[in-house]
Amino acid sequence: MSDSRKRHEALLYHAKPKPGKIEVVPTKKYATQHDLALAYSPGVAEPCLEIEKDKNNVYKYTAKGNLVAVISNGTAVLGLGDIGPEASKPVMEGKGLLFKIFADIDVFDIEVDATDVDKFVETVKAIAPTFGGINLEDIKAPEAFEIERRLKEELDIPVMHDDQHGTAIISAAALKNALEINGKDISKVKIVVNGAGAAAISCTRLYLKLGVKRENVVMCDSKGVIRKDRANLTTQKAEFATDKDVETLEEAMHNADVFIGLSMGNVVTPKMLLSMAKNPIVFAMANPDPEIGYDLAIDTRDDIIMATGRSDHPNQVNNVLGFPFIFRGALDVRATAINEEMKMAAVHALADLAKKSVPEQVNIVYDEVSLSFGKEYIIPKPFDPRLIYEIPPAIAKAAMDSGVALEPILDWDKYREELMERSGSGSKEIRLLHNRAKSNPKSIVFAEADHLDVLKAAQRVHEEKLGKPILLGRKDLILELKEEIGFTADVPIIDPKTDEEKERRTRFGEAYWNTRQRKGRTLSEAKKLMRERNYFAAMMINEGEADALVTGYSRPYPTVVKPMLELIERDKGVSRIAATNLMLTKQGPMFLADTTINVNPTAKDLAKICQMTSQLAKMFGMKPNVAMLSFSNFGSSNTETSRKIRDAVSYIHRHFPHVNVDGEIQADFALNSEMLAKEFPFSKLNGKKVNVLIFPNLESANITYKLLKQIDKAESIGPIILGFSKPVHVLQLGASVDEMVNMAAVAVVDAQNKENRAKLKN
Repeated sequence: MSDSRKRHEALLYHAKPKPGKIEVVPTKKYATQHDLALAYSPGVAEPCLEIEKDKNNVYKYTAKGNLVAVISNGTAVLGLGDIGPEASKPVMEGKGLLFKIFADIDVFDIEVDATDVDKFVETVKAIAPTFGGINLEDIKAPEAFEIERRLKEELDIPVMHDDQHGTAIISAAALKNALEINGKDISKVKIVVNGAGAAAISCTRLYLKLGVKRENVVMCDSKGVIRKDRANLTTQKAEFATDKDVETLEEAMHNADVFIGLSMGNVVTPKMLLSMAKNPIVFAMANPDPEIGYDLAIDTRDDIIMATGRSDHPNQVNNVLGFPFIFRGALDVRATAINEEMKMAAVHALADLAKKSVPEQVNIVYDEVSLSFGKEYIIPKPFDPRLIYEIPPAIAKAAMDSGVALEPILDWDKYREELMERSGSGSKEIRLLHNRAKSNPKSIVFAEADHLDVLKAAQRVHEEKLGKPILLGRKDLILELKEEIGFTADVPIIDPKTDEEKERRTRFGEAYWNTRQRKGRTLSEAKKLMRERNYFAAMMINEGEADALVTGYSRPYPTVVKPMLELIERDKGVSRIAATNLMLTKQGPMFLADTTINVNPTAKDLAKICQMTSQLAKMFGMKPNVAMLSFSNFGSSNTETSRKIRDAVSYIHRHFPHVNVDGEIQADFALNSEMLAKEFPFSKLNGKKVNVLIFPNLESANITYKLLKQIDKAESIGPIILGFSKPVHVLQLGASVDEMVNMAAVAVVDAQNKENRAKLKN
């Protein structure tokens, strides 16, 4: 992607459809005058009076207990430097978004126009009653140290400067595990720290608490080794000044066991790396370019354990592994501080989690056969769903043990369940889907690439490395549109109607005719059909000239599905294809089927739809719990539809006993676990979170998913076609660019799965 294109897309993302990335959403009813009278005057006076009696009641009656302030003065924003409070706001909003999606913590971002330490501290103290915690962000050193110290001393809520402690906690966990793998004694290893800012100082301090000896640390800044005989050292730099006879980074690296980089890109050379001790540990955490490139480091030394701040290499040191879950645990016990015991608890919890058996969902997301503790997996992955229920309990317990918890947790099992529920919302599944597609991109035919939105989707797929687009359509128009949107990448463009594609049309037509000659097609008709893009595109998939196909943007669904049904074989054991939509709802992800294909499926059809949808849920790393929906519950009606659902459930129980399914059941009972347990304690769905809904007919499924999209604003991925032997996916007419990008990612993952299945057969 060109720099101008990146700039334009970033600005558009922040500006549209409305400015910014976060908003305030009501959590109580407000539809009636009665509701409003409770929300404000006169009803609001009651909680006010209760809080006046006891300030602690503010946690009972307001959102304070789940509200964190992300506060900056804009003096050290990312790699941009001192850009001011207003310019820092997009970053602070982004931090708020991460808090919400990873740990369900609400955030107000606060940008303070104050560089003076006293003024900044007084401002934060004055607004602190609003919040349950304070996350300081992007404040330059050395002021950041003093600001945090004073606020921690003077406030009775958790305060943490994430730039200092986030990287320190994550990298300390990684260091602990790396040393264990290499069999090195932490008290004896020699460490070089390159960088002397807030993060580097805090990292080194935490390493000392972990067991590193101060005399074994050499710290460097832009001037070289920080020595005791250097003049005008800050208090923080003086803390780590050495009297060793070394002046430069290159000299310091000689025979070092560990390199910690928090400086700038490409300052470490292969020669420096080769001078390190046996089995070196290198954390090159400068972003976006590490101190030495991952591939170069691995090629230089095969005994290295390497970590970076980047997501495209193993062992990413990413602060998102820490701050959301540290604050989650602190808020949940109403901690008055985030102390050293809590930070060290986070270190050990993260280190321990990396040693546990990795859930299949994580393996799927990162396209790994089986991630396991070792040189390329020393810390958990950011998308590991266990983080939300493994790290906060460790923080909460440390807060309780160290005496800073005002509301101790008594039932830890219940607490873990509550944490799991917090991870059920948001668009996490889209991030996981995209991440998996990127792990092994496949070629995707976009059969309608001469439409502007389709081309924009193909551009996104290319630029985000989700797949490798092949553009079908009028070549002159595609080239014109590419120029218009700044899509400069050299990707294949094919116009099926041109003379240059005559040979391929002939070959495709003959191959198609061989399958349809006894079904009413003539050879000339078959060749003529290859001028139509959907027939041509489907034959590209059949002939192995592309891995996946996405089409349907500009034509009615039945028209587009027809050539696919004619050309693409079914999977083994599949007589009828079906379709499902993955809906990202407030209750978590749910698959709804069949939403577009089968008008009135039989009981056996429904059973097969259930089985195929369950397999798809597993492809997304989810354990399917299936409700077969009806207007009746477990025999309460004897209509034809109810009997059909009962027969389908009975068939599944006999032929697919591994599928957890029950019905017939009404939707509210399926989705409300308390109602289900009370009225139908015998149901196989009790104690399970239903995530697959099978509908009795096309009307009910299609209406439901479209209502969810429009009324509940649930994001939809699909319809995803089930039952084809090839990765062919048909969009709804007029699909958005985002929907097409997501469907392309589904097509890539589908292609990956089918490729893996074929390898296993061979």
